[in-house]
Parts: sequence; C-alpha cells; structure tokens
Amino acid sequence: MPDIVTNPFVIPAGTVQHGVTRVRAVSQGTVVADAVPLLVWEYSYAPRYFFRPGDLRAQLRRSGLGERSRVLGRSELYDVVLGDRVLAGAAQRYPEAPTEGMRGAFTLTWSAMDTWFEEDEVIHFHARSPYVRVDTLRSSRHVRVVVRGEVVAESRRPVMLTETGLPARYYLPRSDVRMDLLTPTDAVSYCPYKGTARYWSVRVGDLALHDAVWGYETPLREAHGVAGLVCFWPERSPELEVLVDGERIGV
Repeated sequence: MPDIVTNPFVIPAGTVQHGVTRVRAVSQGTVVADAVPLLVWEYSYAPRYFFRPGDLRAQLRRSGLGERSRVLGRSELYDVVLGDRVLAGAAQRYPEAPTEGMRGAFTLTWSAMDTWFEEDEVIHFHARSPYVRVDTLRSSRHVRVVVRGEVVAESRRPVMLTETGLPARYYLPRSDVRMDLLTPTDAVSYCPYKGTARYWSVRVGDLALHDAVWGYETPLREAHGVAGLVCFWPERSPELEVLVDGERIGV
C-alpha cells in the first residue's frame, strides 16, 4: 500500500501560473497596476503578483540591483514614478528567471502600496493563493486543555477551523475557558484569509507559556465563525496538552 499523503497542497517554489482574478494595486488613490497577473511562488506558502509592463499605470525608472533570489535569480530594482511622487525601489524584475514568460514582468513591493484589491475585495497582508480554503465548522467534540494537571479549558461546543495545508484548529467559547489564567500580550499576527490575531499567555503556578493562545475579534469573511473565540497552540510547549475526544493533538 502506498504511503498516505499528509500534505498534497504544497506548491513547489518556482511555480508560475496565469491568474484568474483581476488584481489592482493602489497608492494614495492612484492605480499603479490593474490586470490579471501572473502568480509566482518564490516560496511555497504564498504567491507574488507579477504584472506585464502594459498592466502598469506608472512610469518605472531603473534604480539598481536588488537581492538575488535563490529561485528566480538576479533582480533589478525600479522606482515607481507617480507624477511628483516616487516610490523608491518599489518594483522588481527578474530578467534571468527560469520561466521565460515572467522575465519582463514586474512585481510590486506589497507595503509600498496603500491598498490591494482582488476583483473588488480588499486583500490583506500578502497575496492570496487560489488553492487555500478556510472552513469553520461547529462541532460537538470534547476538547480539553490541560497545563501541568490544571484544566485550563473544557468544551463540547468548539468551532473547528480547517485551512488547506495546515493542522485543524479548535476554537473555544471564552465561557468554557479559564480566562483568569490568560494574560493578553502585545503579540499580533496577520493572515490574508483569517485576519488579525491577538495573543494571550497562559500562567499556571510558576509556569508561563507565552503567546500560547490566540483569537480573532473581527476575522475576515472566511473565518467569521471563530469571531471572539480562542484557540490553544499545543506546539508551543509540551506542557500544553490539547485533547480532542481524549486524543492528544499537536505532538
């Protein structure tokens, strides 16, 4: 019997595909790019958008050499000129890329743009992969969280969040969690599919597990079902046990 495939959704670095959806990049109300771009996976977790020269609505002025990519090769930097404004080094080109069709295309520095749109939806944080799916499912599984013998959370009404290529996560109502053992931290993480997450540390006795719990107060549409719930991160520490129907996960 062949081995069971555990993650068939990893896109190999260097993959180049034609996109399907229209993408726009905007700086201070000025559209810099507007087209269905090429999707280029320099790294396996997310693509970058590459635009053909005719898709750009700004003047590009070469400004030097950029960092060399292990996958795409040598890069050239270009200033993006928008009237009397200049976004220094905000465009890149890879003239030696393995895929000939992308050698004349340009990618824009994400943070140099104010807003990105996929069709008419705002994209947050980085480009979205067309192969990632997020689902939230109400469940009646028994989830129990234990730290050094102390029950920190116990619920039979979790919301299970599944995301392509990642482990399933169980989000719990705060009324089923010992919130008195959780302390908010300043940590923040960002996801283009789920939104902005805030974190808590767990303290049991003299043991503190930093940033071991997270939650989304106002998640994006795909993850709306976990709004206001909290999720424990068992990979954070062997002291943090998350049991689902009696079976420990994340070890």
